[in-house]
Amino acid sequence: MTKINYTLLVLLISCLSVASQNTGVEKDIYNLQTGFLGIWFNHEHRLLNQISLRSEIGFDGGFYACSGCKTEYVLTPAITLEPRWYYNINKRNAKNKKSNNSANFVTLGIDYHPNWFVISNYDNVFVPNQVAIIPKWGIRRNIGNSNFNYELGIGIGRRFYLDKNFSDTAADLHLRIGYTFK
Repeated sequence: MTKINYTLLVLLISCLSVASQNTGVEKDIYNLQTGFLGIWFNHEHRLLNQISLRSEIGFDGGFYACSGCKTEYVLTPAITLEPRWYYNINKRNAKNKKSNNSANFVTLGIDYHPNWFVISNYDNVFVPNQVAIIPKWGIRRNIGNSNFNYELGIGIGRRFYLDKNFSDTAADLHLRIGYTFK
């Protein structure tokens, strides 16, 4: 009976020590990020050890100029859902790098730009309802030992216009700086 109790105690202690290690992606993190063309709030939820589901809401922006008119700026709502595979997060955690999902990742971004409203310096500007599906590679790192981070991502995919039977090639290149709330 003593051997069984001793074995259970050793098993319990080893399970607790494994559970207390910070391996893989964080369970839940919230980020506020900004870039050259927008601002976003996102949430990442761990699905598996190296995979999280990121949901995001924010404003995507852009500039364009037409012949004979001034440069226009546009801010439009954007809703994003993307599963992320942080393929080197375990290696970074083994080197005692602070996590906050700070690793390289591959994702399939699904971006929805609804035609709800547009913020612009001109009247009667609209952005058509569209969904973009873009596979991306990216890198996310903390700045020092703080909760500040930067993120860089790049990818090429397809954009589908929902009100028309039309699609075209879409590119995503983003550079963001943000803060992680835990």
